[in-house]
Amino acid sequence: MRTVIVSGASSGIGRATAERFARAGDFVVNLDVHAPPADAPTGPREGGGHLRWVEQDVADWEGVRTAVDEVRAERGRLDVVIANAGISVRHGILDLTEADARRTVDINLMGVLALWRHSVPHLLHQGGGVLLATASVNGTRGYPLYADYNASKAGVTSLCQTFAVELAPLIRTACVAPGAVLTPMQRAEYTDAMLDEVNARIPARRHARPEEIADVFHFLASPEAAFVSGQQFVVDGAETAGATTAFFPGPTEATR
Repeated sequence: MRTVIVSGASSGIGRATAERFARAGDFVVNLDVHAPPADAPTGPREGGGHLRWVEQDVADWEGVRTAVDEVRAERGRLDVVIANAGISVRHGILDLTEADARRTVDINLMGVLALWRHSVPHLLHQGGGVLLATASVNGTRGYPLYADYNASKAGVTSLCQTFAVELAPLIRTACVAPGAVLTPMQRAEYTDAMLDEVNARIPARRHARPEEIADVFHFLASPEAAFVSGQQFVVDGAETAGATTAFFPGPTEATR
């Protein structure tokens, strides 16, 4: 039974990913500042795995260190670490505040760095392991209304490459870059009409399901992906295969 840490696994992609690994027989620890919903209880899972929630803000560097050390001490090993916790706030550049930007970067980028950084000593001590993270297609394009989010996700891809080169051959890294995914975070920011507009620009004509992203994470942590490291896997229904940003208008009156 592998020991797997997934940050931000109380909802969305993280929840689907934690469940995917637990169903496969892994012991999964969810590091999240929010408790899982009532319909996602912790405990044993069918297939022999286990899922536990530990309350932790990934922006708290020392808190993350303590949480990782405690998981390693209890379980005796650490095999897969998935930095998934993330936030986004839809706003134009002139509406962006310092507080919003710092919180986004603290969670989306520094949260990945903290979780990976404090996991590495344990992985090196035991002779190997896998570091994974949730990036985004927004990290490789100028997607409007998400400047701080886009920049933070670009940083995740850079971390993935740097950790892969510096820690090879013992530790592998990879990040999954989803396009539009129908998560609670997406639903909170988009009306049904806005979701339909996004779907119209995706060749697959729909958002991804969180479970589809979870399957990619599970593959990247498997022996079948043993020669994959330092790479970003795009899962977007062909959205970025074309010039989709050309459909966006220029600045609105609210953002000038």
